[in-house]
Amino acid sequence: MLLKEAFNIPNILAFVRLLLAPLMFVLLVNRDLDLFSGIHYSWLDFWAAFIFVIASVTDFFDGYIAREFNQTTTLGAILDPLADKMLTLAAFLGLMMLHRASPWAIYLILTRELFITGLRVSAIDKGIDISASWMGKVKTVAQMIAIGFLLMQWQFGTTLLWIAVFLTLYSGYEYIRDFVKKSIRF
Repeated sequence: MLLKEAFNIPNILAFVRLLLAPLMFVLLVNRDLDLFSGIHYSWLDFWAAFIFVIASVTDFFDGYIAREFNQTTTLGAILDPLADKMLTLAAFLGLMMLHRASPWAIYLILTRELFITGLRVSAIDKGIDISASWMGKVKTVAQMIAIGFLLMQWQFGTTLLWIAVFLTLYSGYEYIRDFVKKSIRF
């Protein structure tokens, strides 16, 4: 049963996202590799952004397919958020290392992500469902748009990043509030 669960389309898409995250990170932070000699940095930015978009699209489709075709699995419930975190971690750390993103913004986003991941694990252990909320999805889209703008060095990237920080912190507040409400009922 576990093998069948591992090889459904949503889990494969999440696994692909896990593989794309370090590839994008290499393009961002290892620009001095001999492999990239003679390639202008703007092309590395382009390919990193392209990989990020492809990975982001897999995030949409794995969730959609899992819900629409009743392919949700325990493995998917763990793999999907892990892949999301690895993708955003790779992008944000790479952008910070390139001095395109504020270390404070990245710190706030990553701290919230780690805290909520721990909260989700605790909730699962207690049998409490705190799956992604509407605001959590808005936060994810805001982060993805900000990352895309920052990768391509487009105007307003920094502004979009701080909007994403605000939405990230607010959605974290909602998760904590829901966890506390549901914990009181148990």
